[in-house]
Amino acid sequence: MGGTYTYPRYAFAAVGEQGARHPVVVVGGGMVGLAVALDLAQRGQSVVVLDDDDTVSIGSRAICHAKRSLEIYGRLGVGPALLRKGVIWNVGKVFFHDRQVYAFDLLPEPGHEYPAFVNLQQYYLEEWLVDACRASGLVELRWKSRVAAVANRADGVALTVATPAGSYDLHADWLLACDGARSFVRESLGLPFVGKVFRDRFLIADVVMQAAFPAERWFWFDPPFHPGGSVLLHRQADNVWRIDFQLGWDADPEAEKDPERVAGRVRAMLGPDVEFTLEWISVYTFRCRRLEKFRHGRTIFLGDAAHQVSPFGARGGNGGTQDADNLAWKLAAVLQGAAPEALLDSYDAERIPAADENILNSTRSTDFITPKNHAARAYRDAALELAEHYAFARPLVNSGRLSRPAVLRESPLSTPDREDWLGGLPPGAPAVDAPVRRDGADDWLLHHLGGNAFTLLLFGRPGDFPAGVLAQLGQGRLPVRPVFVTAMAEEGALHDHQGLAAARYDARPGTAILLRPDQHVAARWRAFEAAAVAQARLAALGFAAADTQRMAG
Repeated sequence: MGGTYTYPRYAFAAVGEQGARHPVVVVGGGMVGLAVALDLAQRGQSVVVLDDDDTVSIGSRAICHAKRSLEIYGRLGVGPALLRKGVIWNVGKVFFHDRQVYAFDLLPEPGHEYPAFVNLQQYYLEEWLVDACRASGLVELRWKSRVAAVANRADGVALTVATPAGSYDLHADWLLACDGARSFVRESLGLPFVGKVFRDRFLIADVVMQAAFPAERWFWFDPPFHPGGSVLLHRQADNVWRIDFQLGWDADPEAEKDPERVAGRVRAMLGPDVEFTLEWISVYTFRCRRLEKFRHGRTIFLGDAAHQVSPFGARGGNGGTQDADNLAWKLAAVLQGAAPEALLDSYDAERIPAADENILNSTRSTDFITPKNHAARAYRDAALELAEHYAFARPLVNSGRLSRPAVLRESPLSTPDREDWLGGLPPGAPAVDAPVRRDGADDWLLHHLGGNAFTLLLFGRPGDFPAGVLAQLGQGRLPVRPVFVTAMAEEGALHDHQGLAAARYDARPGTAILLRPDQHVAARWRAFEAAAVAQARLAALGFAAADTQRMAG
């Protein structure tokens, strides 16, 4: 099979320690493990990453990076590279038999730095994350280091690590399990999944070819080149095309991975005159399930180690990226002494509902794509027939509800609205981008939100707000950093020259919005009140209600 990518090989280095203690150990150097390690490093925390291989992921794997994930990677410094190398797309098309049923646009409005999706092979992203982790000086990447034993303790986790130079023990104050769907850490702790495995299989083929297909998501139901099944097409970088073929439960996975058999399916789709080579082949089974809890003492699970969904909808990798985004700032705050350990309980409170939302959507997609009986197939085909002519039927068609950012509606860290808001972003929602100007230069709002502080968006001129009070809020660990958004150009403020920031946040002069370090809304007010802001910040750090009132006062 062909190859468009040269896999890096990272050198193994023997470790001279025995029984050393580390504040954070990450098991699994994949996309999620590297992202959470880098995020922690950017917050000043040292991290050890253990990976049993010496390279990045083999095969394209998670290729559809959603807008929210792109914004997270933008904050981590690798977003621009994703834009440069990846395939940008906003449009999807649905086909039934030999005809197009309808098309949809996932980002119809302008004024965002990132598109709805960028398609890029996972190995590129992992390579860039490795480079960024190395450059941070705070992430120690230990390759060819397989975790052989795990034991939870009251003060951390004891690990035994097997390497080519022998085994050694270490102690992690906090262990982040990012070791994938077959997580050794999860199995060692005897933690079962809750959910189901679907009786269907799909074939993934990465095909290298010059093709006239546009950079869009195309999904076929019962096409003439693959009758009775479904097919999905995505373009990736380097003229690599991802094609998914539904196989059915009775298919033999090993036989279906035979290159000649795969090539026959691809020729039936493309025609005999299209030249192509096969780069990567895999067969997968739908799984929609999760751990009952993601935090188990000092061990916390992220990504596929915590939850699994079917690939349709791009919810697996994007969900794992949001796990990392949610956890890193909280763990850093606890390690810095800025928050109580109870803050980490909010990881379950926020990410389990998000995982359940992904599992629900993934399950519904699976049921629609692979109807289980004649009645379900008749309903599906009727919905497709109607969708071609009537807009009301299009929401009934489910070829994979594509990944959207989680809104943390019931988060214990959020302060409820005191006023009535007609729009904007409620507490728990991720921030929305908008074009701004700073000192006359074009910029983006999200560039100024989050990081190693809370952000207080203040809609108005800097002189309209009490400087001394804002300076006091800006002191201490994880302080509140004011960012002014103005309708007219003003020194030291972000100029909302198109009015999109005010519109998207439903802001008026005097509006104040507190955002967490992960760019989620913690609270909002029609008028700035210093005591309310201080109390909302403490609530977002996981302090009990009585403590927030006492400490804010």
